[in-house]
Amino acid sequence: MHDVRDPELPGRLLTVERDALVPLLRGRDDADFALPVAACPGWTVRDVLAHCSAALSRVVESRFEEGVFSPESNERDIAERAGWANAQVVDELERGMTAAGPLIADAGGALDVLALGEWVHAGDVRVALREPDAYAGPGLPHALALLGQVTTRKGHLPLHADLDDADEPLRLGDTSGERPPARYIGDGPTLVRLYAGRPLEGASYELAGVEAAELNIFGR
Repeated sequence: MHDVRDPELPGRLLTVERDALVPLLRGRDDADFALPVAACPGWTVRDVLAHCSAALSRVVESRFEEGVFSPESNERDIAERAGWANAQVVDELERGMTAAGPLIADAGGALDVLALGEWVHAGDVRVALREPDAYAGPGLPHALALLGQVTTRKGHLPLHADLDDADEPLRLGDTSGERPPARYIGDGPTLVRLYAGRPLEGASYELAGVEAAELNIFGR
C-alpha cells in the first residue's frame, strides 16, 4: 500500500535512470536522435529528450508559469532547444536528473508523476533505438513503487496487480474500499505500459474489472 509517501522515491528513480540512459545516449550517432518515437507521434528521439530535459530544468529553476507542461508549452520547450547540439540536450537532461530529486521531494507529491513520466519517456526512447529493457531494467522496482504512490495520491481506480516478476502483489489507486479493485496478472513492464498508454503489441497479460484505457494516467 502507498498511503505514506516516500519523498525520496522520485529522486532515486531519476538517479538510477540517469546512470543507465545517459551513457547509452552518449554512445549514439546524431542520426539516431532523428528517429521517430512511436509512443509520441510527431516527435523524434531528440524531441522527447528535449521535452524531458526542459521539464526537469523547470523543476530545478522553479519555472511554473500558467499552462506549463501543456502540449503547447512542451512544443515551445522543444523549439527553444532547436539550435542546440544533441550533446547539449543530453547534458541538460543529465543535470536535471541529478538535481531535480530533492526539489520533487519537497513538493509534497505534486511533482512525483513528473519523475515517473521521465522514466516512461526513457522507455519510449529505448524502443525507438531498439535497445533492451524498455519500461524495465534497474529502475523498474522504483517505477512500480512510484506508480503505486502516484495512483494512490490521485485516487485513481483501485487495482490489484499480481506481477510475474515480483514477490509481492502491488496495490494501486484508491484505498477507500468504495470500489472493488480491478485485477491484473502479468509482468511489471506491461503494467507500466498500460498506465502510460503505451503500445502493447506482443504483451501477454490478464486484466479484469477495468478497460485498459481507464488506467492511462498520462496524456502523452
